[in-house]
Amino acid sequence: MATDFRLKDQLPQLTKRLVDTYASLGTINHLGHCPLPNYEEVISVIHDLNEILYPGFRSREGLHRGNVEFYVGDLVDRLHDCLTRQIGRALRHEAGATDSCTEEEDYEALGQAKTLLFLDRLPELRSTLATDVQAAYDGDPACKCRDEVIFCYPGLEAITVYRLAHLLYELDIPFIPRMMSEWAHSRTGIDIHPGATIGNYFFIDHGTGVVIGETCHIGEHVKVYQGVTLGALSFDTDGEGNLVRGQKRHPTIEDRVVIYANATILGGETVIGHDAVIGSSVWITRSVAPRTTVLLEKPQLRMRAEV
Repeated sequence: MATDFRLKDQLPQLTKRLVDTYASLGTINHLGHCPLPNYEEVISVIHDLNEILYPGFRSREGLHRGNVEFYVGDLVDRLHDCLTRQIGRALRHEAGATDSCTEEEDYEALGQAKTLLFLDRLPELRSTLATDVQAAYDGDPACKCRDEVIFCYPGLEAITVYRLAHLLYELDIPFIPRMMSEWAHSRTGIDIHPGATIGNYFFIDHGTGVVIGETCHIGEHVKVYQGVTLGALSFDTDGEGNLVRGQKRHPTIEDRVVIYANATILGGETVIGHDAVIGSSVWITRSVAPRTTVLLEKPQLRMRAEV
């Protein structure tokens, strides 16, 4: 059946009804203000940073010691310009100076200062990521080589974006860290808040459904399997019913802990002691002593033959 173009006469009225909601529901549109950070630009930053952190593993081929400095230098220059602009926009919005783009405060200059602080941390970050790659190789007998980790493991992808976003979070940059971590969440199924603190040699095996909250503290040589939640208990509210923010809501996981699939660990006062093993599908809301194994009692299987 061919399109009936006469029915398109309804579209102007529909458009008017939509535009009318922009006045009545102004909390979910951003009109007549300075630009917000651009989503596509932020994602392009992630891709460029991956090129720098893992040279030769991404889109650019044929890199060698003779040309890599030129290539990385071009990427760093592009990242400087892009991040300066996007961080400046985020800082302006956070300050509430969105009605005029010509304030006395130079937000792009502030963005440049924070961008340089961020870029200066990248060499150190590569050392940390090398420990994460090693942890995945050491912790998975199915892994044939470290290159396989970098190419194939969604856990490393999520951890890489988390560590980048965490650097920006530590610099008090709004919006952009969450934009980055939620992009990684959508790609990998792994949700790591950029405010979480995670030590070296961190390995997420398989990964789908892992949730790590904002105030979670994780030590070194920790291994987490799919479906694990490191979350919060019920939230405190003030006298007006608003959520109380700024408190530690998520657990602390000490060094060399293994947490198996679908375990749930909740609460800001909950501490999982070093060298503990948390079994699958357990629910924990209080602390566990070091070198303790926590398991559910073995369930009974019932089998019935169909005739």
